[in-house]
Amino acid sequence: MGSVVSVLPTWPGYGQGGTASGRARGQAPEGSAVAVAPGGLLATALHVVERAVEITVRLPDGRLQAAELVGRDPATDLALLQIEEALPPLPWAPPPALGAPVCAVGNQFGLGLSVTCGVVSALRRTDVGFNPIEDFIQTDATANPGASGGALVDSEGRLVGLLSAIFTKDSDADIGVNFAVSAALLRRVAEDLAAGGRVIRPDAGLQLADLPRAERFRETGTRVFALTPGGPAEEAGLRDGDLIVALAGRPIRSTRDAKTAIALQRPGDDLAVTLRRGGETLELTLSLGD
Repeated sequence: MGSVVSVLPTWPGYGQGGTASGRARGQAPEGSAVAVAPGGLLATALHVVERAVEITVRLPDGRLQAAELVGRDPATDLALLQIEEALPPLPWAPPPALGAPVCAVGNQFGLGLSVTCGVVSALRRTDVGFNPIEDFIQTDATANPGASGGALVDSEGRLVGLLSAIFTKDSDADIGVNFAVSAALLRRVAEDLAAGGRVIRPDAGLQLADLPRAERFRETGTRVFALTPGGPAEEAGLRDGDLIVALAGRPIRSTRDAKTAIALQRPGDDLAVTLRRGGETLELTLSLGD
């Protein structure tokens, strides 16, 4: 609890902070943020602060403190804030197992920090539709408005992910299908934002397409349909028509899976590629460009 704060943004034309019902009183909704690095660096969901003209956080002991927006990444809906208070960063958790117990720590409905618990319901969700780049951990731990930007932690208090989205239809309330940006993607983005205020993503030098429905009765993966001449993928030996089925050991079932697997890497990294070509399974190494 000492590593999570409430975020009170001021939006144009709105007052500062407020519960979900406070929107009717002309107040911007509150959110949450979690300490991810020394020096007062906090990660939050970009949608919490994107429209803010001023950002204030409420520390665990109730004190208020001004926050500076260090950087933002719209592709993942993540932002990095900095405050004067050096809160203890949460340790990074290893990838959780399906069904593992987790707890959500956040400022739900603007009422202050609270803890709700559940399990990991699904891993590596990339096709939810909230962000261009997704690597979500799904959980049934209760999350409601105001929890965005809070922490999803394991039984040892390690950071599993950052609370990001609620899957709902007709109401903005929890129905047990909630999503947190994975620790791996959060760490990748936060480190770049801390270093230079923006995320530098690698270039694989290829274009991909999902398989047509008829083909998906036989196999899954993503199909290479174009290569940049002289680019990383061509240099690695990939060809038009190759079916990519795994990247860095991560199963690939769709183009979005592949984009996420690449986005988790850095320019210059070597990426293991498993593909199928002409009935054969091949293993290649792709050296990513910038």
